[in-house]
Amino acid sequence: MATDWLGSVVSISCGDSLGVYQGRVSAVDQVSQTISLTRPFHNGVKCLVPEVTFRAGDITELKILEIPGSGENGDFQHPVLGIASVGCPGGASQNGTGKLLKKPGLSSSAPQNIPKRTDVKSQDVAISPQQQCSKSYMDRHMESLNQSKGFRRRHNSWSSSSRHPNQVTPKKSGVKNGQMKNKDDECFGDDIEEIPDTDFDFEGNLALFDKAAVFEEIETYERKSGTRSRGTPNERSARYRHDENILESEPIVYRRITVPQASKEFCTDSGLVVPSVSYELHKKLLSVAEKHGLTLERRLEVTGVCASQMALSLLGGPNRLNPKNIHQRPTVALLCGPHVKGAQGISCGRHLSNHDVHVILFLPNFVKMLESITNEMSLFSKTQGQQVSSIKDLPDTPVDLVINCLDCHENAFLRDQPWYKAAVDWANQNRAPVLSIDPPMHEAEQGVDAKWSLALALPLPLGERAGRVFLCDIGIPQKVFQEVGINYHSPFGCKFVIPLHST
Repeated sequence: MATDWLGSVVSISCGDSLGVYQGRVSAVDQVSQTISLTRPFHNGVKCLVPEVTFRAGDITELKILEIPGSGENGDFQHPVLGIASVGCPGGASQNGTGKLLKKPGLSSSAPQNIPKRTDVKSQDVAISPQQQCSKSYMDRHMESLNQSKGFRRRHNSWSSSSRHPNQVTPKKSGVKNGQMKNKDDECFGDDIEEIPDTDFDFEGNLALFDKAAVFEEIETYERKSGTRSRGTPNERSARYRHDENILESEPIVYRRITVPQASKEFCTDSGLVVPSVSYELHKKLLSVAEKHGLTLERRLEVTGVCASQMALSLLGGPNRLNPKNIHQRPTVALLCGPHVKGAQGISCGRHLSNHDVHVILFLPNFVKMLESITNEMSLFSKTQGQQVSSIKDLPDTPVDLVINCLDCHENAFLRDQPWYKAAVDWANQNRAPVLSIDPPMHEAEQGVDAKWSLALALPLPLGERAGRVFLCDIGIPQKVFQEVGINYHSPFGCKFVIPLHST
């Protein structure tokens, strides 16, 4: 009967797609043509499920590895299901299909003579040389199954974890997956040894290493041998940061700009001292620079670029001006007067409009305009910026930024004009932050309280109404400074606009 073979250790080959299974026979159903294995192993790795069941159509080769009570191992043709071992001379059929084959001469209803376990030992079974070499490395694992300690699965093995989804129910997969599985077996399946139960004690092993004693021994050896010494704690040099130069350099000179008279001094973020200059000296510096080729048009362009770059940073920079945030387009109100300071503001507004900023330029109507203003307005009109001449056309709601270019160092009579007073009142009531470009030196000449002020080349002695002072590099050469009596060394470093702090 089929029950006589229960408990036998068998090896079932299901082809390249499903691989080889080993285990003990737990059930044999002749009606449904199935066989079940308990405590199964799949390609040398213990399965997660306690039992697997195979259909006769999935089996290509079945070998009996151990018979309970027989004391002998061998390769046999399974007599219960009548499945022939593919490629073995002793099989009943060698068609290589792995299908269920019946013994000739027996009808479907006739009982089959199934040898008992006691008779298998005395049977003469023809064993081919191929069958004699069919004992694989899995025999060792099946032997370890009977040991008291048992086999421990490698949890950190890629090969074991990758096969877990295929171990629940054996199904046929593509040939490609079978080939890959065979490659995995060759890489990870051989020579799996038992892993100790106790984990390695890293903390205990690290505690055996006395770091302080080892370094003390090294320092003692270096001092005695005359090699490079780390020195005593009092002699050790200071530790360097990742951004510091370990090479010795000359002492840093923080006062590298000297002027004839400085009523106020500023300093940069790196500690360099930047003295202020009087309006007369500043005017003379620009005049000498223009004589050497730094014309007003060049200064207007550089000032407009630097002022627009500072304004873009104040508006939010890349967080505000990016393609994903076009629904929050910033609005800048630009207040300009009919002078050179106003021309600087118009140049700034042109660059801001080119960077997708909504610019509203206020410039009153005058019969006679400076040539520089006319040229700048001609360029500004080619942008998407809006130009207004009345305060009533300015927005009633707060804007993102107000750029003040109303004030001038000269022509104080402009402050008595109605348009000037109306523009100052609008700027002070708009509740938007104000950036002043090149504001006048005296606070009485500043109609609008600014949060930031941008100075050109060298700062004037600005007061508190100017807010925080920034310095702009307009490209004046060093020898031009020397010609007007200023010993100058650029404090800008890698930037064109730097913040200044009052000392």
